[in-house]
Amino acid sequence: MKKSTPLRTQMLRQVGNKIAFEYVDQDDWGLESLLKDFYLFKKGRRRQIRHLLQKRDGLMETNMYIFDYHFIKGFGNNSKRMAQTVFFIDSRKLGLPQFLMQPEKFFDKAANWLGLQNDIDFLDYPKFSNQYQLNGDDEDFIRYSLKPDFLHFFSFEQGWTLEGLNYFLIIYRKNRLITADSIEVLYGKGMHILKMLKAENL
Repeated sequence: MKKSTPLRTQMLRQVGNKIAFEYVDQDDWGLESLLKDFYLFKKGRRRQIRHLLQKRDGLMETNMYIFDYHFIKGFGNNSKRMAQTVFFIDSRKLGLPQFLMQPEKFFDKAANWLGLQNDIDFLDYPKFSNQYQLNGDDEDFIRYSLKPDFLHFFSFEQGWTLEGLNYFLIIYRKNRLITADSIEVLYGKGMHILKMLKAENL
C-alpha cells in the first residue's frame, strides 16, 4: 500500500481531534467488506482505503468513518487513478432502501427520455429531479424514505453522490478528494443528512 502523504496525515489528525474522530493509518475493521455491495466499491481494481478517520459508538448505534478511497480505472496506457473522500455512516437509526443518487448528466437525461434507464423523479421538487439521477429497485420505499426536507436540501446542494442500503449510507463527490480543512464541513453535512434520513420510529 502506498504510504500516506505526511502533510495530509498531519492535517487530518488535527481535524480529527477537533471533531472527536480517531485517525488510523489503515483499515483495521474490514470496511471494504462492509462496503462491497455499493456501486462505488465495485469499480476498478487495486482498491485502497487510506487516511481513515473513525468515530465508533460503544453501543454500536452509530459508527462513522471518513476516508480517502482510491482505485485504478482502465488498463495499460489508458489506466487512471481515481480518488474521492467518502463519509460512511453505519447506523441503527437508519433503515434505508437500496438507492443510488448521483448528479444527472446530459447522457442520463437522454437515456431517461429513451426509456433506457429508470430515473425516479419528484414532481413537487423539479430542481432536485433535474439535477440528480435517482435509481433503485423499490421505488415506493425510496419515495417514502426521502422526505421533503431531504429533497429540498438537495435541490440546492449540488454535485453529491449518495448510496444507501439498510443501515449503511455513503456520501461523496465523485473523483474529488476533500481538503483537510473542509472535512469538518463534510462531517456537518453528513450529520444533517443522517438526521433527515433517520427512520421515523427511532
